[in-house]
Parts: sequence; C-alpha cells; structure tokens
Amino acid sequence: MSVGKLNDEFINFLRELKQKNDIVEVIGNYVALDRKGGNYWACCPFHHERTPSFAVNEGEQYYHCFGCQESGDVIKFVQEIESTDFMGAVQILAARAKMTVPENGYDSEEAAKRKKKRDTMVQIMRDTARFYLNNLYSGDARADKYLQYIQNRSLAPTTVKKFGLGASLDYTSLPKFLTTKGYSKEDAIACGVLSADDKGRVFDSLGERLIFPIINAMDEVVGFGGRTLDKTKFAKYKNTKETMLFDKSKTLYNINLLKKLKREQTVKEIIFVEGYMDTITLYQAGFKNVVATMGTSLTKEQARLAKRYTDNILISYDGDFAGQNADLRGLEILKEAGLNVRVVPMPDGLDPDDVAKQGAEEYQKCLDQAMPVIDYRIHALEKKYDIKKTEEKRQFVSEALKVVRSGESADVREELLKYIAKISGTAFHVLERDLNNIKQEVLSVPQEGPKERITEISSEVDKTQKAKRFVLAAKLFSAPYAQSVDLSDFLWKDETHIVVANYIMDHEKSGERLHPSELFVLLENNAEIGAILDFNNGDKLTGPIAEQFFNDSIRTMQSEAIEEEIEQLKATNAQCTEKSEIMELAKKINECVRRRNALKKS
Repeated sequence: MSVGKLNDEFINFLRELKQKNDIVEVIGNYVALDRKGGNYWACCPFHHERTPSFAVNEGEQYYHCFGCQESGDVIKFVQEIESTDFMGAVQILAARAKMTVPENGYDSEEAAKRKKKRDTMVQIMRDTARFYLNNLYSGDARADKYLQYIQNRSLAPTTVKKFGLGASLDYTSLPKFLTTKGYSKEDAIACGVLSADDKGRVFDSLGERLIFPIINAMDEVVGFGGRTLDKTKFAKYKNTKETMLFDKSKTLYNINLLKKLKREQTVKEIIFVEGYMDTITLYQAGFKNVVATMGTSLTKEQARLAKRYTDNILISYDGDFAGQNADLRGLEILKEAGLNVRVVPMPDGLDPDDVAKQGAEEYQKCLDQAMPVIDYRIHALEKKYDIKKTEEKRQFVSEALKVVRSGESADVREELLKYIAKISGTAFHVLERDLNNIKQEVLSVPQEGPKERITEISSEVDKTQKAKRFVLAAKLFSAPYAQSVDLSDFLWKDETHIVVANYIMDHEKSGERLHPSELFVLLENNAEIGAILDFNNGDKLTGPIAEQFFNDSIRTMQSEAIEEEIEQLKATNAQCTEKSEIMELAKKINECVRRRNALKKS
C-alpha cells in the first residue's frame, strides 16, 4: 500500500474482516457466479467479455481474470468495483460484517499525516466547488456574463447543477473564503486552487473564469477547469495543477456520471471527446455515455479506466482532428488495451457540441458513420492531400499504402485497396503490386546489429521473469517438488517478487500456513501478482512437466545470479591497480564462467 506500513493490530483486523466477508458471497452480490471444478466463474466485471474468464478461488479467497489479468482479494474487489480507495473498501466490508475499523491502522507517522493531508484536501476541494457554485447564483453583477454564456450555450439549469458549474468573480474572494473556513494557505496551494506570487501573496488560480469541477469515480472533486470569457487576457482554458488528488493523465471528465450510468444499464460504448463543453452538451442531448480527456493525449491509464465500463470506444474529436497525426497515433494506446476503437467523422470546423446543438438526430448521424481507426487514417489522408493534383495524388497513394500495410487481415487490406483505387483512379493491380513491394522492402531489412541484440535481451528478460514467477507460484501453492528450494539463494529485483519471496520465507520459518490472498494487502502491483497466480490455473503446477519446468526455471535464475556476479567482479576489476588483486578477481571471474557453462550444459 502506498499509504504506509500496516501495524500488527490492523493486519489482524483485516484477517478477521476477510474471514467474515467470504469472497464468493461478496462477489456473488455483484456478478452471477457459476461453479466449475474447484473455482467459481463469471464474465469479468472489469472488462466486457462473452466467455467467462473471471475465476474466484474460494479456498484461497482471491479472484483472478485470465482475460484482463485483474487479481485481488475481497478488499481489492470492492475497491475496484466501487471505485473507492483501500480504506473506503475496508469501511464498506466492515459495515457489512458489523465491525468497527481501528482508528489508526498504520505504524508510520508520515503515513498518518499523508492520509490527514489528503482528507483535508478533499474538504478544501468540496468547499471550493460550493463557493464557485454560489458565486454563479449570488446575484453579483460580475456573475452575469457567466450566466449569459451558459444561456448562449443553451445549457439547462438542471445540467448546470448536475455538472456543478460555477464562477470565479475575482482573484481575492476565494483566499478570504478558505481562510474563514480555517484552511491554511499552504494546504490550499497544495490543492492547486490557490497560487502565490514571488512576494508570497496568494490568489485564486482560476480567477475570473467559468469553473468546471473535475470529479473522480468516487464523487470527489479532485481538480477544476476554468474558461476565460476575456479573449484578450488569458489562454482560453486552464486546469488546476496536478496534485495528490489530481493527475490529468489518469482522469476522465464525467467518469462519475458514467459510473452511475453503468449501475443503471449496460454501457455498450463510451464516446471520447476533448473538452468540458463537448461533454456537457452531449450529455444534455441524451448521450450520457460521454467522457473527456481534457485536451491531453490519450494515456494507458485512461484506456484502462475506460475498459472497466465497456470494450467499445467512439472517438469524437473536433472537425480538424483528421490532420492531427500525433492524436491519431495516440489511438493505438486504446487498441493495445484491448478496446474496439472507432472514430467519428465530424463536419469540418465543427465541434461535437456544435453538431449536438443542431439536434440529437444530427449528432447520431455522425455516430452512425463511425469507422475503424485504419479507415479513418485513410480518411485523414484524403483531407491532407488534393488528389486532383498529380503530385499530391502520388503522395496520397504512397502514404495510404503504408496505412494499408498495417491492416490486420487480407480482407481488410483488399477492401482498403479497392477504396483507394476508386478515389485515386489508380488501377487495383498496380496498388496491389506496390503494396507487395513495400512488404518486400520491409522483409529485406538486415536482421542484425542493435535491433537483434535488443530482441535477444528482451527474450532473456522475459524468460527470467517467467522463471521467477513460476518458482514463486510453486512455493506459494506448496508444490511438492519446490519444498526443498531456499528462495534466499536467488537474486530478487522486482519489488513484487521481493515481497512475495519474503512472505514465503517468513512463513516457512514460523511454520504458518501460506495464504496467497494476504499478498494483496502487502502489495499494489496487481498485474505482477496476477501473473504469478496465473500458474495456479488448472494443472500448470502439477505433474512431471511442471516439475521439469521448475528445475529449468531454477537453472535460469542461477544463471542470472552468476551473470550478475560476473558483472560486479568486472566492475571491481576495472577500478583495481594492484596486480595481485587483479589476478584474484580474474580467477573468480573464470570460476563464474565455468559454473555458468556447466549450467548451460545441464
């Protein structure tokens, strides 16, 4: 956990909490579980799928999805499904079991201070949001222009209230308000709502702007966006800075209302837009499955967050989006996350909210024309080049063929070639020939040098990583062939591996039974724990093949330790000046090489 080290009293409390909250019963309240073999199975609640790959291990009290690799204990499940933090999940389960949560669960004073600081920041953000909202309807003449802007954008009062829009009327009122509430200027600055000049004077970071509260999935205000109505003075939009609460790359605007929508109905797809007004206008028009990236390039964290709600994404950016190659490349992040991505073509120069204001039917027409990313890349090239001009047509065909080359199937490539032939007037067989030539050029690139070396290194890292996971899994689930192996003999670099190895060794010393689900209290790296738990599926840890792989894995780890020793000896040797010491190091290096070669022969 990032908040600090849990003390013994709290760990004992957590054990009792989990005993009183059987994981099958708790998860069964959220998804329909079907018992098959030794596990319970369901379609994963964290990503959409047709074939169940989400397994709940009743005996060891943990879950694991073999599709998205999500893993955890009952606390982690509630944390994820309710979009809350660790302590929020503990509170939910404690209420269910009618238990009282200890007030201080952490040994570290620093951890307690960090939690207290976060709680204070949440309060400051909530009170600031209320302050801005009250400003908007205060009757102050300075608020009139913001109310007029809202009216001009055709936003209903219910919509304004739902999104908590507000107004900053000046630079000094907010600092005074927060002071009267008892907050320190240091805490307010840490939240990002106040800033200080070089003389230490504080002021409203979003002074004289229309305010958009940014709310996370736990319904906490974590940041603010501000829009100026004075085009001569400022940048149009400005966000509060990133803080303990707010990381724009891990946040989606309107995720709180999307979560509520998911509770009411199945979210078949999510519409991604760029900004606040696009989101609000579309929501008001009836498209409630909309979120905004707030102007940032798409990130892996945002992709993972979206995948909790659906597998289908519609990208609906501005009308000139087709020419923004960097953003087009960013869509690959969504595809890599296993999401089905389509891009919505918009009329030139129009934003989604411009179209939505013409009526929901008009925007729905745009959605109906959504196309796969690869088709949209061709569409973008059409906008980039004037194919009526010979030179630009050649450039279009050349770049379009490179796009076609990335097609995932022969059918897709053929369909795209036919389209390019149609709009460019180039014969299909000529395009097909040129496409094949491109492929041959790619294949003829020499497979030597640095690229080959990188591949080799990557392969070795993957092999060693898999070996360590298998050995830890075999020890964790008490495979008979693993009992005599001492984990302290090996080199553990990965933080998760270190914690798991120490957990196993501590229990071996005390003679206590291993409980794999306890690891989720000790660690945050859910993905790496999941990769270890993967080996407990089916008969991967049993039988002669598993034992052979275990022995091979031990040799792989021994080889890694020897390589590390050789590198350290070489580094020491490079700094030596004494001949006798150099000779002694050379002997040790040769002995390591001999051991390494013997391992390879075995």
